Amino acid sequence: MDHAAWRSMRDETVWGRDGLASLVATEWLDTTPRALEAAPGLWHADGGSAIGVVDGERVSLPVGDELRTGDLLLRAITRDGMTALRVWSPDGAAHRGISTIVRFPEDPDARVRGTFLRETSPETIDRVAVDGHHSPGTFPASVSFAWEGTTVRLAVEDRDGELFAAFSDATSGAESHRFRHLRMPAPDADGAVEVDLNRATLPPCAFSDHYLCMLPPPGNRLTVGIRAGEARVE
Repeated sequence: MDHAAWRSMRDETVWGRDGLASLVATEWLDTTPRALEAAPGLWHADGGSAIGVVDGERVSLPVGDELRTGDLLLRAITRDGMTALRVWSPDGAAHRGISTIVRFPEDPDARVRGTFLRETSPETIDRVAVDGHHSPGTFPASVSFAWEGTTVRLAVEDRDGELFAAFSDATSGAESHRFRHLRMPAPDADGAVEVDLNRATLPPCAFSDHYLCMLPPPGNRLTVGIRAGEARVE
């Protein structure tokens, strides 16, 4: 897929109906039914599902299921045995006053060859989410590549057949968001990986405070500046 088509698809993922920018609430539930500000009905948690009574009807939302009520989309998530109801609204981005992804200029030199390395004994580290939640995690592999005369190494995870990394760099917090995401195709038979930094993306939490993004692991906090890809939202 060429970059213009990829960028158009990315914009739809963010700004389209039920896109990343439309998340308006993540409501943590307990066993007591209660009204929520962002969604109609009374809701509580039961066995990993969000249970609601909406317009007099009982609704059960296991993780993976969804419910449309009016213009809203509802889904359940779980974390450490806790259940939350998430609410998407088509007015979410407008209410926060955001509408544009600011990007660095596309740079052909930001497409580089990387080298994939599978870790034989991955170390368990303390992973921290943007809301301060801690959880143990491991990174089973890394990708290294040359950038601005330096060898950069990113710890990566396997996600849906692709490699995924969260990283920060010398632009983070000033020219760009505090951290960004990068997806890369799976390595070829020789361990080569196509690294296209033009496709570095803002994390979901750049578009809504109700996402629970994980911060980059310590090794992915780079000292070089990566002036490619998405920078910030306005």
